[in-house]
Amino acid sequence: TCLEKAEKHRHVEKDVLIPVIMRDRAKELCSDKVQAFTKCCKETGFLMVVKCRKENTALKDCLVGYYSDPSFYEECKTEYLKQREEYRATGIKKKKQKITSNI
Repeated sequence: TCLEKAEKHRHVEKDVLIPVIMRDRAKELCSDKVQAFTKCCKETGFLMVVKCRKENTALKDCLVGYYSDPSFYEECKTEYLKQREEYRATGIKKKKQKITSNI
């Protein structure tokens, strides 16, 4: 039914589409930790699991901090709704771009 389709769409928005925006924004906001972890991995090769623990922990802590922040979720939800509204008005899907934050 129409109601079931709407409920499924809301589920996809809440559990998939908004988290994608959250992930992208969090990666950007944690970019210094992403770069440090990437650099460590490139320098240590197969030993990265052992030698890059500090960088990996710092990166995880940064990302999880954003993922678990209700206000960050609301910001990303607002961004998603804005993109959805623009798509519905124009029929043109917005290209992925870097998103800046005022956090």
